[in-house]
Amino acid sequence: MSEVRLDRNDVIATVTLSNPGKLNAVDIAMWESLAEVFAQLSQDEALRCVIVRGDQGNFAAGADIEEFPQVRNGTAQGMQYHRHTIARALDAIAGCLHPTIAAIEGVCVGGGLEIACACDLRIAAPDARFGIPVNRLGFSLAPDELRHLLQLAGQAATLEILLEGRVFPAAEARDKGLLHRIVSDVPLEAENTAQRIAQGAPLAARANKKMVRRLTSQPPALSEQEYAEAFAILASQDYRDGVQAFLHKTKPVFQGK
Repeated sequence: MSEVRLDRNDVIATVTLSNPGKLNAVDIAMWESLAEVFAQLSQDEALRCVIVRGDQGNFAAGADIEEFPQVRNGTAQGMQYHRHTIARALDAIAGCLHPTIAAIEGVCVGGGLEIACACDLRIAAPDARFGIPVNRLGFSLAPDELRHLLQLAGQAATLEILLEGRVFPAAEARDKGLLHRIVSDVPLEAENTAQRIAQGAPLAARANKKMVRRLTSQPPALSEQEYAEAFAILASQDYRDGVQAFLHKTKPVFQGK
């Protein structure tokens, strides 16, 4: 059973992504749970910090693609899935009242990397792996998800990540600006970091988060026409072929149609 677990140790909360047997791939129920959990955490002013981690040695292997034929079949479903379900979860993480730390081990790709990008700090193991290989599935990164990656990594690194679709190591992720630290003991370093944050003034931490977001350049909101253009690819044959190739473990042959 997939789940998002919430544990609390005094003023530090830990959110754990768990989907056994799927490298913690995030299914639709988990996305919805993430939004609810972080909304709940933002209401708890006694907290000082939140750690986000994955279960059993991996962070998260993206969205659960096995669900796509049912929950992301075509443009209308795709827009609902990305603009409401996933965007709501990522916005809840990014907008959390408290500082957030992504403690990354193993696989952190696709939606997993999107979750990490929505956190304030990212700490990873040397053998962690990163990337957003959506080009292999025949679709582009949804605009509301692209925003978090672009603000963090910048235009050059973001285009490289998306156009090549490579899965790359932690050292390269740090070079691209995706990571703050690479450490051998991620759980320990995440806990120590959370403790340092917790020892500081919580009102100051919250004010710093708010002002950094306010002073970061924000592009104008996309129009409905721009959203429609971004999601039109979900009606393409390439998208259908890409998802089917993934599910059947074959190599897709894209036709540009």
